[in-house]
Amino acid sequence: MKPLTEQDIRASFVNCSKGDAKRLAVPRDLAGRSWEDLDFLGWRDPGAPERSYIVTEHAGRLVGVALRFPAQQRSFLQRSMCSLCLTTHPGNGVSLMTARRAGEAGRQSNSVGVYICTDLDCSLYVRGVKSPDPGGRMEESLSVEEQIERTRGKLSAFVDKVLV
Repeated sequence: MKPLTEQDIRASFVNCSKGDAKRLAVPRDLAGRSWEDLDFLGWRDPGAPERSYIVTEHAGRLVGVALRFPAQQRSFLQRSMCSLCLTTHPGNGVSLMTARRAGEAGRQSNSVGVYICTDLDCSLYVRGVKSPDPGGRMEESLSVEEQIERTRGKLSAFVDKVLV
């Protein structure tokens, strides 16, 4: 992913108002990010723990999606799998994140959801830069490059659902 500025990020959001995009908390460490290891920029809002954001390149443009997820508590013994990177995590390591659809559908409160790593570090798990708990990544016959493409494809399919 190419490096992003705060202005790029704020202008990319498709499922919230311009005022909401102007007020959202953008990560302060943009200059220090390892952009070459990211398929998308994902972060949680420190002021609103039930909110997260993803910004990705999609169909030749930058698309930002505002997400919400419940503050539910799962059992530590329960494991869930991220539908983007296929990493499993115990407890609250994977969350069902929902996004209002863009445009008229979103104004009618229509939304779509996807199970994602709660820390939004899918790109790092796929590349082996960040390690999940033991048993979190299954050994696959796909190469890392193929796994990256699969993750990008699943994210792209989710963004398509937000945009429709």
